[in-house]
Amino acid sequence: MSQRVYQIGVIGAGVMGERMMNALRTHQTFRIAAISDVSAERAQEAAKLSGDVPWYTDHRELLKNEELDAVYLAVPPKFHHAIALDVLAHKKHFLCEKPLANSLEEAEEMLQAAKDAGVVHAMNFPTYYQAIFPELKRRLEELGQIRRIDILTHFHQWPRPWQQTPWLSGREQGGFIREVLPHFTHLTYALFGDLEVIRSEVDYPADQEACETGVSAVLRLADGTPVTINGLAGIAHQEHLDYRIYGTKGTLSLQNWTNLFVGKDNEAPSPVDIPLIDRLAHLLDEFAQAIEGQEARLVTFETGVKVQKVLEDLLGSH
Repeated sequence: MSQRVYQIGVIGAGVMGERMMNALRTHQTFRIAAISDVSAERAQEAAKLSGDVPWYTDHRELLKNEELDAVYLAVPPKFHHAIALDVLAHKKHFLCEKPLANSLEEAEEMLQAAKDAGVVHAMNFPTYYQAIFPELKRRLEELGQIRRIDILTHFHQWPRPWQQTPWLSGREQGGFIREVLPHFTHLTYALFGDLEVIRSEVDYPADQEACETGVSAVLRLADGTPVTINGLAGIAHQEHLDYRIYGTKGTLSLQNWTNLFVGKDNEAPSPVDIPLIDRLAHLLDEFAQAIEGQEARLVTFETGVKVQKVLEDLLGSH
């Protein structure tokens, strides 16, 4: 990898932005050059932690005043589209949080703008950069014929206690369908290819502004393999996530993001020890390689658009 250091601007200094900035501060190839957040307090604090770099409350000022190689975006989905078009108009390499946008039309416009700008475009899907992903992919051939994939997302409370920001509980851009299911939708694309929604039923509370409390859906892979989604929030059960692949010769179960269970023929699944790696450092390594013009493992906006299509079809005319 080149020893060049790339100047990156950060737009959004909330929970996700803070996590990425911690990774950027210790990465040998990137330097945080400037930070923007609508909260002056958050922007100033993050700038101080990043070596007293310039900070702004308007991303347009950041783009106008700073010499940047790349931009990382971590704001609520409702604001992705407008900010992305500004970033891409300045032809900056672009790393974006998921979901790509707040509608399929916005996502498609972002992809086209990235293509027109001729820049590297990528998204942060953490599971793809964990050691668990290649392990899942390697073990698929042990399962025989894949019969079904079940995705279970159960939450005692939504938003979770550490996610208490109003937009995450709202119907316009929040809810676990938009916040959590993109991870499993992308994982399915990465492992099996194209995916389409056959039917979806979403449960909403009486409050017209509040996000969903449940979803039951059936999707299908290109070869006809069914994929089910069982999502609930506000139940007397601790949070539990399970991505389970059933085959004629074995079962794979990814539970709560990092726990892999493997079941052989007529056996209950048992845990497999998978080493944890620094997923954000891995993502930044790949992002830097792409900027260098080298081959890189990135989730691009093309896949982001596919994930967005599934989200929109799951939500229907909410």
